Formats: sequence, C-alpha cells, structure tokens
Amino acid sequence: MGAYFARVLPEGRPRIARAYLRQQGRFLVGPPRLWRPFRATQTLTTRPPGFVWDARIRMPLGLPIVVRDAFREGAGSMRARFLGLRLADVAGTPAIAAAALQRYLAEAVLLPTALLPSEGVSWTAIGASSARACIAAGTTRVSLEFRFGRDGLVESVFAPARMRDVKGRGEPTPWHGHWWDYEEHDGVLAPRSGEVAWELPRGRQPYWRGEVTRIEYEVD
Repeated sequence: MGAYFARVLPEGRPRIARAYLRQQGRFLVGPPRLWRPFRATQTLTTRPPGFVWDARIRMPLGLPIVVRDAFREGAGSMRARFLGLRLADVAGTPAIAAAALQRYLAEAVLLPTALLPSEGVSWTAIGASSARACIAAGTTRVSLEFRFGRDGLVESVFAPARMRDVKGRGEPTPWHGHWWDYEEHDGVLAPRSGEVAWELPRGRQPYWRGEVTRIEYEVD
C-alpha cells in the first residue's frame, strides 16, 4: 500500500476532507437492457465516510430517470423516479447500508486520503499485487479486494457478494469495479474512467461506464 499512496498523494499534502465530482457516461437500464446516457454530480466525504450521487439518466424523448444513491450517517439509500413514478426506493436496511459502504470504499480512489489507515481503513496483503481493505461506519463493516497494476495504481476492486436488486429483492452477487486513465488534480492522482459490473451465472454484466469530468478537493 505504501507504493500506492506514494504515487497518488504528494508528500506533505493537507488532509482532503471532501471531493466534489462531475461525471458522464452510460448506464444500463432495463428491462429491456439498454445503455442510456447519464450525467451526475457526487460528493464524497471522509469523516464520517459518506457520499451522495445525484444522476439524470436520459431516456427517449429526453425524459430523465432521476437517481439518488447515498450513504450518510451510517445509513444507505437508493432512490429512482421517472415521470413522478417510483422505480426504486430502498433505505435504512442493513443490506443497503453494506452495499452503499462498499460503493464508497470502491470510489475512495477518487479521494485517496479516504483510504489511509488514519481514516479507519485497515489493510491486509493478499498477494504481491492485491490487498483487502476493511472499513466500518456505525454498525456496518465491509471489505473489498483491491488489485494494483505494475505502476502501483488501483486497477480494480472486487466484492464476492454485494447486494443486487432482483425484482425488489436483494441478491448477493459478485461485483467488480475497474479504474484507469489516471490524471492529476491539485497534485493528487485519481482515475478519470471506470466501469462496474456484476458477475452473473450467464457471464459478466457491466452496468455503469463513465468518466469523471471534474474533481474539486476541499482540505480541512
């Protein structure tokens, strides 16, 4: 892990408390399974760990699905609306809290100080190029496997079981996130592009492909 932090965080950099992001890309909407363009804003915070992701997924005729995913004060939520109709509304359960905290941990590569041991993340080496990161918030504790490239940067993250909504029910499913195209923002290296996918019995199913078009950091 030392090599990773040495690459992404300049020595003596003040602690970053918050990141503001803008994103764009494509999201898989179904049924039927169709890739639709989206734009989103996101805020990531370190103490306490949390995020709010607000997205608008453009459907035919320019009509948007409005989505908010969040992890705040130890609770997770996932809400989606289309023309005032509720497509998803899950909040306050242990399963959604764990799924949201896993997402936070995976996306902490966009706010690298959030991955430091001083922020409550514990690391265990798995092999020469992988390690398991664990984090707790409130009563929720999760872990992800981080895999590093030859350059020391995070290439992917993996969870053997993350909650996937299947007709209104949560189904634990293997989950991958991939990151690449690192760029410098205020001296900090963070990925510009990413993809997330479920590992289903029929094969790998990506459902989010995007790029970070803007990052602003706020220090303590």
